[in-house]
Amino acid sequence: MEDQDPHRRPEGLDDDTVAALGSLSKALETTERARGHLFSFHQLTGTADLELDRAVELLRETGHPEWAARVEREILGRNVIPGHWTFQIVEAYDRTYYQAFKDLEREAVERLAEGRDHLYEAEMKKSRRTRDHPDHTARPGSPGTRRPDAPFT
Repeated sequence: MEDQDPHRRPEGLDDDTVAALGSLSKALETTERARGHLFSFHQLTGTADLELDRAVELLRETGHPEWAARVEREILGRNVIPGHWTFQIVEAYDRTYYQAFKDLEREAVERLAEGRDHLYEAEMKKSRRTRDHPDHTARPGSPGTRRPDAPFT
């Protein structure tokens, strides 16, 4: 019968390849975090730019039209790098780096590990489990798994 565990190492896959795929996956996860920070940069910069509307309005209302005009002219809607707003940086990152990285990592897992993700982590989990402990079961629904609503004892 074919092995149905998506986190079990395919037969013949060596330790070094599992470690290499784990490292590749970790690098991609770090890239995912970097991409998240890029989206934070995009949203924070956009929020700041929209707040400038209020600053311009308040400067005008308080008798400082020259400062309102200067903020409008020099900062409001300004490129963050030459020719780019933040959304264009996110798009370029996605096209140039992120998507290529995701595609390569997926292909490596497909070809080297029969599409089985997180083998390194799954094997680490197995080695660090305490057998028969309700919070150390192999997977959700395993015999002895603590129910989410069960009290800790």
